[in-house]
Amino acid sequence: MNFCKTKINRFLRVALFAVFAAALNSGCSEPVNSADRVTLVQARADYEAGKVMLVDIRETREHKTGVVAGAVLLPMSELGEKISLIPKDTDQPVLLICNTQNRSQVTLKKLKQAGYENIRFVEGGMSQWAAKGWPLVAPR
Repeated sequence: MNFCKTKINRFLRVALFAVFAAALNSGCSEPVNSADRVTLVQARADYEAGKVMLVDIRETREHKTGVVAGAVLLPMSELGEKISLIPKDTDQPVLLICNTQNRSQVTLKKLKQAGYENIRFVEGGMSQWAAKGWPLVAPR
């Protein structure tokens, strides 16, 4: 009986370790600097106060579900062609927003590598914006 109990305990420890290791490896390969992110609440406040430019990098079909009035609509797939829409000027803070924050994190890393400095991504993305019932308009 003790033999079975020992085997089960060992199996549970190994299984728990495997789950823990998988959880650690499931995120982005590089940790995101906390200075590179902004909360959804802060992003909305700063945008509505005119302090930042909001760039919605969702794809055109996603924009059809609603966008933030006045946000720059720049699908991630078109970024290479239209990068000039994003100011490099450090006096103009830029916030990237996608649906959940995954694409905006990737895009942020690429833009930082290209020399953009005053740029962050919005935690939660448009899915959370919509879930809060915050205002959305049809894209132009």
